[in-house]
Amino acid sequence: MKSILQRLGPGFVTGTSDDDPAGIGTYLQVGAQFRFGLLWTALFTTPIMYAVQEMAGRIGMVTGCGLGRVLGRTYAWPIVWFIIVIQVVTNTINIGADLGAMAQSLGLVWHIPFGVLLALAAIVMTLLITLVPYKHYANALKFFGLLLLSYVAAAFTVHVNWGDALRSTVIPHVELTKDFVLAFIAVLGVTISPYEFFWQSNEEVEELLEEGRLKEAGASLPSVSESEIRDLNWDTAFGMFFSNAITFFVIITAAATLFVAHKTNIQTAADAAEALMPLAGPHTFLLFMLGIVASGLLSVPVMAASSGYAICGALGVRSSLGCAFRDAPHFYGIIALSCLIGVIVNLFHVPPFKLLYYSGVLNGIISPFLLCIITLTGSNKSVMGRYTNNWWSNAVGYGMAAVMTAALVAFFVLNK
Repeated sequence: MKSILQRLGPGFVTGTSDDDPAGIGTYLQVGAQFRFGLLWTALFTTPIMYAVQEMAGRIGMVTGCGLGRVLGRTYAWPIVWFIIVIQVVTNTINIGADLGAMAQSLGLVWHIPFGVLLALAAIVMTLLITLVPYKHYANALKFFGLLLLSYVAAAFTVHVNWGDALRSTVIPHVELTKDFVLAFIAVLGVTISPYEFFWQSNEEVEELLEEGRLKEAGASLPSVSESEIRDLNWDTAFGMFFSNAITFFVIITAAATLFVAHKTNIQTAADAAEALMPLAGPHTFLLFMLGIVASGLLSVPVMAASSGYAICGALGVRSSLGCAFRDAPHFYGIIALSCLIGVIVNLFHVPPFKLLYYSGVLNGIISPFLLCIITLTGSNKSVMGRYTNNWWSNAVGYGMAAVMTAALVAFFVLNK
């Protein structure tokens, strides 16, 4: 197990953090509502996620700076803070939704009051990020990522028409209806997520710091070799493949159980887990429970840290999980505050689906713009030197921005 964890890098953690409880809830809703109708998105988004995250990781590795600091040095302050403010707000809403999903899921087993479980989840994760040394914490995140295989196991505990599933994977199905377009936007919103761009770029820097090749983030340009770029590519490709494989099996499980039982109004991942008990049995239920908790333990710290990286990076303030609290108080303060606000969000009793909807709308606003900014940065020779984007990365970055914008326009047109 130790050798496996050592081979996995920031790309794997980024990919698996994408399958957070909010994302799982979205995929379950999609499968419950449209059966295999959107299963093709798991295949469609894999190369897109790879291209975008590879750009973000390469920016961090080549410059020795996280994305927030690179943007702060390269673009006008109004542009930078527009991106960062919306990203942090979206992160916080997602953190609230994820903490709520974890607490609800644990409550199905332990029958402890929701508020108690919510507070415990936030406290435990804040302490983990703040007190555990980076090297051990990075391995813990990788381990939580591997636990997401429970969703794969769950898919094989139910009856699936694999012929229909595979056809739906390779032959895209599109409906020009408000509900279908909204579901498509929701899938893109939880899959192409801004927090992942900031996280992976900074984790490449964290790796350089841990190896002693960089004294301080942004202090000097690290010497990057072609083999390191290839390792980055492999790690990112595997992470994105793993992430979308989880998406694939979650949609399949929902389609084979919730859709068949006409349970199409799934508000949270916990609701789905509870509904699966009579439909698929206790084993599927427990596997989904394990997946929800593991994905929360993985994704909430990633989101909270990405907010810290974004704000501190833009301000030029020290931000590193390798630092003790006293050496990076602003960074850890933002992480703790993000978790606290996430708890407070749940106290307003906003339905989880609305939380996801609001965060999805914000992601829809910022993601196309940020995709263009990252692609432009990755193509900038003054920033990237000889490691600029190839034509494929540019095509995917700008093309995906266009697709997300078109989907938003279509939704608003159909909603009139």
